[in-house]
Amino acid sequence: MNTTLSLSTIAAVLLLASTTSHAQLHTVKSGLIRYDSNSKTTGIQGIGVPAGADAQVGDASTLMVSFERALTPQLGVEVVLGIPPRIKARATGTVAFLGDDVLSAKNVAPTVLLNYHFGGATDTWRPYMGIGVNFTRFASVESKLAPQVHMSDSVGLAFVGGVDYAINRQWGLYASVSAVDVRSNLVGVANTVLTTTINFRPVVYAIGASYKF
Repeated sequence: MNTTLSLSTIAAVLLLASTTSHAQLHTVKSGLIRYDSNSKTTGIQGIGVPAGADAQVGDASTLMVSFERALTPQLGVEVVLGIPPRIKARATGTVAFLGDDVLSAKNVAPTVLLNYHFGGATDTWRPYMGIGVNFTRFASVESKLAPQVHMSDSVGLAFVGGVDYAINRQWGLYASVSAVDVRSNLVGVANTVLTTTINFRPVVYAIGASYKF
């Protein structure tokens, strides 16, 4: 056996394997997010507040970026971040006359996902699905009904389904749909104390470009 040739062959195979693994190790995604809120509340309670007082949280759009590290050719851990959008609410029910923007807040919501990618690493189309944890903090909370207002943080499950399209070995496109469990207890202090619990029930649509390295 030619030892030099064998060592060269082994080295070439290891180099190829290392290069392939490295090429698939990290994926960065950037794109647009549409945050569709399907909110439901426990109603607005407080002394002097009429029965049936309620509010409806609106939708929002923003930019996002995510980083995914491959654990295996199928499994990866992804961290999703975005520019916090300002989400606004309008009055409904017996206080609908109060109109729009009775509440607004910036939604800071990092999410960590464990994703499973179907198919092979060289496939042009690769569907994926994932499950993880979302942490949401509501910042810069404002209300024209109460000078002091606070919304509690939320920790809940997140589910995602999507598809990756490979343009070449590095660049690609993606689209995904996510469902996130986001709930917050709101307390507003004005002439009376206003309280409610908001179940946001958001469905999040994302589309954009990806880069592997």
